[in-house]
Formats: sequence, C-alpha cells, structure tokens
Amino acid sequence: MHKILDRLLHWSTGLVAAAALFAIMWLTVVDVSGRKFLSNSVPGALEITEILMVVVIFGALPLVSWHNEHVTFDSFDAFFPAWLRRLQARLVNALCAAVFGFLGQLMIARGDRFSEYGDTTAYLLLPVAPVAYLMAGLLFVTAVIHAVLAVVPRPVNASPAHGQGDVA
Repeated sequence: MHKILDRLLHWSTGLVAAAALFAIMWLTVVDVSGRKFLSNSVPGALEITEILMVVVIFGALPLVSWHNEHVTFDSFDAFFPAWLRRLQARLVNALCAAVFGFLGQLMIARGDRFSEYGDTTAYLLLPVAPVAYLMAGLLFVTAVIHAVLAVVPRPVNASPAHGQGDVA
C-alpha cells in the first residue's frame, strides 16, 4: 500500500509541483531577459508567479507529509521508549489530519466567497476561486495522507528521500 501511495503522490502532486516550479523558472528567465534586452517585461508575471507558487507549495505539501519531512522537534525522543514514540507519531498524524481537513474546509469557504464576489487578480483579471479550490483539494489530500499514517505508519527507513521514516 505504501509503495502505491508513494508512486501516486510522486506522479500527481509531485509532478504538478515540479512543473509549476519549472514554469516559474522559465517565466523569470523570460521576464528578466525581456526587461534587460527589450525594455519590456512579461505582462502579469508577478500574478502568474504568485499562482504558480501556490501550486508549488500546496502541491508539495502531501509529499512532505508522506515522507515525514516537516520541521520537527525531536530532542527528547532518545528519552522515550519506542512504543511511546509510535503512539506519539500516530496521535500527531491524527491531529494533523484533523487540522489539514479543517484548513481544507476553510479554503472551500474562501473559494466560495471568491466565486460569489467574482474576485480576480488585479492585472490579468484571472479568477481567484479556482486557486482557492485547488488549495483546498491539496489540503484534503494532505489530510488523507496524515489519516493513513495515523492508522498505518510507514515502516522504519521507508522514506526514499533520506532513508529515514517514522518509527514503526
């Protein structure tokens, strides 16, 4: 199950976040080059970059959660027995699932409000509601990841990124 979810996340949210970061890179190159050599920048480059940054951050969030790469404070872990660390990991993941689910609900409400008011970006007049709904969807995916980890924790050394995973 872990391998399937790992693959699914890398080929969905990971690929989307990577593509958005790649687009930001090229948009910046074209924008700066245009300003330098043609005295003309890309119209709305800042707005596009802001939207793409949302995609990068919220797209990477499920992967960060899945690989347990959030910033953590583990100075006291050496003093706790393994069973207590496993219990703590499950409780923290359950709490994170609830928090990310709640934040997803808030983003849906915000997206509904953006949609109702017809909010758009200032220069390009792009609708803002789809961005809020995308954020909500990715927050819900992250909540599901934490719910899965609360029930079925990753085995030790299951994280391919650093060779470290949750204590199983």
